Amino acid sequence: MRPLRPTDPVRVGPYRTLARLGAGGMGVVYLARSPGGSAVAVKLIHAARSGDDGFRARFRREIEAARRVDSRWTTPLLDADAAARDPWLATAFVPGPSLGEAVGLHGPLPYRTVRVLGHRLADALDAVHRAGLVHRDVKPGNVLLGLDGPRLIDFGIARSPDGTVLTSSGMIVGSPGFLSPEQAQARRADIGPPSDVFSLGCLLAYAASAVRPFGGGVAAAALLRTVTEEPDLDDVPPELAPLLRACLSKRPADRPDAAAVRRELGAYEHDAVPWLPEPVTRLIAERSTRALRVLALGSACAPAPDGRSLLAEARTVTATGRGRADGAHTSRRGLLALGGAAATVAAGGAAGLWWALARPGRTASAGGADRDRPVLTLAVHGDLSGAASATGRAQERGARIAVDHVNAQRSRPFRLALSVYDDGGVPARAVAVAERLVGDPVVRAAVGPTTDACALAVVGTYHAASLATVAVSPGVDANGRKVVEDIRPRAFILGRPVDELMTAPCLTYLTGAAGARRLMLFDDQEQAEPAGGICRHLASALRDRGLEALVRPVPRVMDADAMAADARATGVDGLLFTGDERRAAMLARSLGRARFAGARMGIRQGFGPVFLRAAGPAAEGWVFTTPFVDADGVPAARSFATAYRNRFGTAPAWYAAEAYDAVLFLAEAMTSGSAPVTDRGTIVRRTREIRYQGITRTLDHSVAQGGLFDKDGLFLYRVRGGAYRFLGQYTRVGREDGA
Repeated sequence: MRPLRPTDPVRVGPYRTLARLGAGGMGVVYLARSPGGSAVAVKLIHAARSGDDGFRARFRREIEAARRVDSRWTTPLLDADAAARDPWLATAFVPGPSLGEAVGLHGPLPYRTVRVLGHRLADALDAVHRAGLVHRDVKPGNVLLGLDGPRLIDFGIARSPDGTVLTSSGMIVGSPGFLSPEQAQARRADIGPPSDVFSLGCLLAYAASAVRPFGGGVAAAALLRTVTEEPDLDDVPPELAPLLRACLSKRPADRPDAAAVRRELGAYEHDAVPWLPEPVTRLIAERSTRALRVLALGSACAPAPDGRSLLAEARTVTATGRGRADGAHTSRRGLLALGGAAATVAAGGAAGLWWALARPGRTASAGGADRDRPVLTLAVHGDLSGAASATGRAQERGARIAVDHVNAQRSRPFRLALSVYDDGGVPARAVAVAERLVGDPVVRAAVGPTTDACALAVVGTYHAASLATVAVSPGVDANGRKVVEDIRPRAFILGRPVDELMTAPCLTYLTGAAGARRLMLFDDQEQAEPAGGICRHLASALRDRGLEALVRPVPRVMDADAMAADARATGVDGLLFTGDERRAAMLARSLGRARFAGARMGIRQGFGPVFLRAAGPAAEGWVFTTPFVDADGVPAARSFATAYRNRFGTAPAWYAAEAYDAVLFLAEAMTSGSAPVTDRGTIVRRTREIRYQGITRTLDHSVAQGGLFDKDGLFLYRVRGGAYRFLGQYTRVGREDGA
């Protein structure tokens, strides 16, 4: 479901348009409200096509075909006007996913589900064939899943076997991978009801195994395999294989008809057990609720006050409960307005519907050219309401920009949806969030958490679930802890250098750009590791270079004036302080009063707005090393910065661009050629195999990296004019920049 565009009509015939459901070669499909208040799907032909006699004739034929078919398992035609200036038709609205999307999200369907699916689609095709028509485009994208059964849709190219052909001679009409050999060879005279049965066999094999029986990839190759090779049914349940092989016979005369397929698969027809697996049922309930909200509000697709679309918002889930995030109320009358599928939820699925209401929202388009691309869900786990909420929100926003970018890539074999989980920066809540997140089978990978403490609390949970999780802001080596020593491969990925590696930029800046030769290293005891490790390692490196390094432990009760006096008395020409912003500001003021003129440096713990405000003019000249960039200062990140401003009305905050890279890195791991990778464990393994060059860093797990994904993504900022000036990656900062 997508927002209406400014050029979309407010009404189509008597129907009020509410949202876009999809767009294709012939037109746009809208979610609309009927005069009686029920939800309908309205297909409007493109204005550019309405003057084309051929397209108008094809549209008229689609209307006639839909009227002739009488089956419970097709979407009934409610209304149509082929003579209108912009022709349109209206059908019942089905809130469920397509078969292609369901398999892409959840993998192969259970054997029982495939049997029920096949029985009911065969019944629909039998009705099509008895009406004297051939559907000609039976594929996963043209089957919608409802709680009461599937619906075969899109009669845009259906015609009678001997009907007028509106396409040119030799043109292949349909979708490669689900076409019959006679369609693949454009043998028009041979395309009849057996062709639909062949396509049904392809569809059921795909539903049972998540594998196209004649492969995917380049269309021409798939067509050639359809004509010349036997189908791949190795992963199909043995009980189904004989029937599917019969449906996939090369000779049309050797295939069973649709009625015979229906009889063969009718064992569960009167079974009262739900026919769909539970995750798909939840998805239908969730989409029903979303459609009801749009139906009730009417203007739900209009831009929100901040310029974003209400439909584009992912719901945020906290660890404190499962209440509705949007506060919307769904009435019984409104539920019934959706028709049979939603009414089934009301009658028999109240608990499942309540569960769906509490789940995070999904953002994804449906229909049109995107209809066959599965939607894979990515989660953001962060502190959105606690002490580190500014960082958590920045990562969430960066992830949203990345999801938009991935979904705009038509070559990507999937679309991304975003779920957002808030732990408030509390480790115990982070554990609860992680358990809910890994328990959601829809989630394929995650970005987060925000803080060191939360990362340490949840690392074992993510490893045990083999859920690839990229941490953007923590600097602790969570994988080094005993809880995950024996787990391989490690699912928790630190997408930035560990804090201990800040020794390198400190050494490079102080001895290079700053030219210091005698240094004092203030080891703040209030900071836990790795602050002490940085001072020890830096002192050792300085002494190896023949330079003098004086290490001074700083007690919890800090005397900044005494520290400044010590630096002046010993004559050092540079110093490093490993404390936080507040304590760094105290030292800066004392150094200013003592008129210390040497280089002054801090690490990421001391970097931030608190230091600038508290230190005042004494902050001038300080240099800090951080694991994040200023997106405006990196040429590769400027397009991201522009997109961020356009969407959120402000410059990208720290860690936003890094979260963008984390999402794109995971998207690469979820892409294998022209196929999506949906298995969690496989995604984890692929994070070890790919090399992602992003806008802020390169993520590459290799022996050369010492087992790290990134060891060079550390940057320098210098305070100038009361603000932080981005200097760049630390190895590229020269004496002039650092002066």
